[in-house]
Amino acid sequence: MSRISLDYDAFESAPVAEKPFPHLVVPHFIGNDDLKAVVSDLPEMKSGGSFPPEALKLTPRVAGMIADLQGPKLKALVAEKFGLDLAEAPTMLTVRGRTREKDGRIHRDSEAKLVTILLYLNPRGEDWASRDGCLRLLNGPDDVEDFDVEVTPAEGTLLVFPNGPATWHGHRQFVGTRYAIQLNYMATGRKARYELRRHRLSALLKRLPFSG
Repeated sequence: MSRISLDYDAFESAPVAEKPFPHLVVPHFIGNDDLKAVVSDLPEMKSGGSFPPEALKLTPRVAGMIADLQGPKLKALVAEKFGLDLAEAPTMLTVRGRTREKDGRIHRDSEAKLVTILLYLNPRGEDWASRDGCLRLLNGPDDVEDFDVEVTPAEGTLLVFPNGPATWHGHRQFVGTRYAIQLNYMATGRKARYELRRHRLSALLKRLPFSG
């Protein structure tokens, strides 16, 4: 079984955009052929919410890709791109398979999360033509239509941004299959330690009978 290739060269050559806040978008961070393989391997998730990988029955190919995402190479590249010290930052990774009516509301990520990385594992198709479910980087907290950047959650696209007081994001309501991996580099304070403990507990509790 072939290993999934992550396009670190494309990451290194991608520019950091400054509006509406510093971020980086890497189209096809996973190439089309590898994406097809990943999509075919992903477990079906009939319920919404985010799941730690330990709570899912993953194929060796997907498990290997997740291990690579949490490895030192990507962390070093992110640190260099944004001028951050992430050497001691723990990682936290979750997988999402379905988006619900309540998902996508405008928010900022927790201050316990130093950096947010989103990897979209959906094929491009009619689902995204309406732009529902496309992540928007917003100019403020009040209007999902007041956006500067819109990211189609498909074709192995990678989005990276350090969290801050103005990192508002969200999407129009979308209900349906929407595979994404979220990886965070965490702070080391009390709140971050609490989130990591909750993450580990979730991994123990979410044993999905439909994930095989």
